[in-house]
Amino acid sequence: FKYGVLLNVPVETLTNVKLLQAIDDWYGTRYRYGGSTKDGVDCSALTCTLMGAVFGATIPRTAREQYKASERVTRDELQEGDLVFFNTRGSGISHVGVYLENNKFVHASSSSGVMISDMDESYFRRKYVGAGRVL
Repeated sequence: FKYGVLLNVPVETLTNVKLLQAIDDWYGTRYRYGGSTKDGVDCSALTCTLMGAVFGATIPRTAREQYKASERVTRDELQEGDLVFFNTRGSGISHVGVYLENNKFVHASSSSGVMISDMDESYFRRKYVGAGRVL
């Protein structure tokens, strides 16, 4: 039910239970640059963990490497499990999350830890660089 509300979709349309359980397991974990544990995780470690646990995909460790290793897709083509990339520091790819649906993505936010955000929020709309598919 929680994810139906967070994603603004009917709960019966949520079918990837494995993904939702993995998100729930990490949800609220604080952000720590370079971190990869429940004591603190950064954005690219979270995407590595989710992609491996849920989709069986092995991806590079950093957001920039994940961008290079993924096949470009447009916003209109986004599917659950695609990676979404942002330039949050003015130096190229510096943030990544996993696309869910309905313009929502899960990521490790430096200010709020692991959470779900909307790509249409003004901050993310301004910082969006592109999306990639690794599956």
